[in-house]
Amino acid sequence: MINSSREEKAGGAVTLGLLAAWALHDAEELLAVPGWWRRNLPALRERYPAVPEAVWRRAVPVEPREFAVAVGAMAVIVASASAAGRLTGGRSAVYQTALNAFGLHGLVHLAQAGLVRGYTPGSATSPLLVVPFTLWARHRLHRAGVLRRSRPRDLALGLGLAGAATVVSHAVARRVTGAGKG
Repeated sequence: MINSSREEKAGGAVTLGLLAAWALHDAEELLAVPGWWRRNLPALRERYPAVPEAVWRRAVPVEPREFAVAVGAMAVIVASASAAGRLTGGRSAVYQTALNAFGLHGLVHLAQAGLVRGYTPGSATSPLLVVPFTLWARHRLHRAGVLRRSRPRDLALGLGLAGAATVVSHAVARRVTGAGKG
């Protein structure tokens, strides 16, 4: 009986909560991204002249439809990780890596806001939702006895996973929407 109550502590609120927290966070991004880049790209180019032109060309605003499809592709990735966590009572390495990636990407949003010296898409929900949820979920996993120890390489893996998932999501979106075809 003790085991099942410990597993319940790492149940749906912790595991499926990752998907819910991600969805709320990405709703902010869906609302903010399209207009934010258009309004801020010229000022950013002026403020950071040392940034290579290739970086600015890649930063050209993504069309809202393409961005929405990318968010949908990311939803599949996050839902899969959340389901893996739920099915294993939070033990899944995929789930725990995705949880770390979620929290770390929230810190990246805060760093971006610091560099820009103002709001960036995702920076409002990061300190209010992304980082607190990640810390709470990790605490619950620890209390349930299923949290894997995080080493620096695990954190690097989490950031790498977030980056790779973003690249894959946008590649899927370009393919689905036909964006980038001459």
